[in-house]
Amino acid sequence: MTLPAPVTSASTRAAYFVSDSTGVTAETLGNALLANFPGIRFLKHTIPFVITDTEAQSVVASIDADAEAGRDPLLFITVKNAALRGILSASRATVIDLLAGHLTELERALGVTASEQLGNYHGLGDTDRYFARMRAVEYAIEHDDGQSSRALDQADVVIIAPSRCGKTPTTMYLALQHGLRVANYPLTDDDFPTEALPRSVAKYGARCFGLTTTPLRLSQVRHERRPSSRYSSLEQCTIELRRAEDLYRRNRVPFLNSSTKSVEEMSAVIMQTMNLRA
Repeated sequence: MTLPAPVTSASTRAAYFVSDSTGVTAETLGNALLANFPGIRFLKHTIPFVITDTEAQSVVASIDADAEAGRDPLLFITVKNAALRGILSASRATVIDLLAGHLTELERALGVTASEQLGNYHGLGDTDRYFARMRAVEYAIEHDDGQSSRALDQADVVIIAPSRCGKTPTTMYLALQHGLRVANYPLTDDDFPTEALPRSVAKYGARCFGLTTTPLRLSQVRHERRPSSRYSSLEQCTIELRRAEDLYRRNRVPFLNSSTKSVEEMSAVIMQTMNLRA
């Protein structure tokens, strides 16, 4: 287990996400809470697989060093073992236990005691759901960037957009997180000036969802890939986005501006708009 080296900053609060498993739950829920305080800078540390007293005490030492440096640590924990929680709670941090209170409420509601087996909430859980997600990821890889038109009739949604508008990360998130079968198709010069959807996806227009962005943002993203090219020029980006949005409107394809939205937000909007359920 590697602990973070203290960093000096008078205006920074330390935030620790500590878990007896992967740390994904602690990090996700902790960051969701911290996002409500945009005016504060947080020095964040994720420390997974804390399963022994020695490891917990090492975390406490790191937290206390941050406290000594004036960074007033926050500690978000998802640790099921009561003894380990006790060690961590003795640190000089404000402790936010993301499991304990909820587990107690569930124990009362269900009439049974929660298992202390490590990492239950990060395991396979429902194996059928897990393998469905893996199949969805395989489907997304096969159908990324219009590489395949095989089995498009099985797609839950087909994301269409000009290059570099966020198709692939959104596709992969929907597949991995929600088990949805998602294909994506890049709109290129060859798809215009026709007024209809591209031939490959036209049959599935009711399943199509479009992405757009701002010309400046698209130009910046493309410049990282092909600097000083026509592909990344502001003029070309403006033309492509205007054509794409016209195409969406003509064909009644719902669409979303991705320029200020995270993948999680875009995925949620797509699922709600297309009436999709994980």
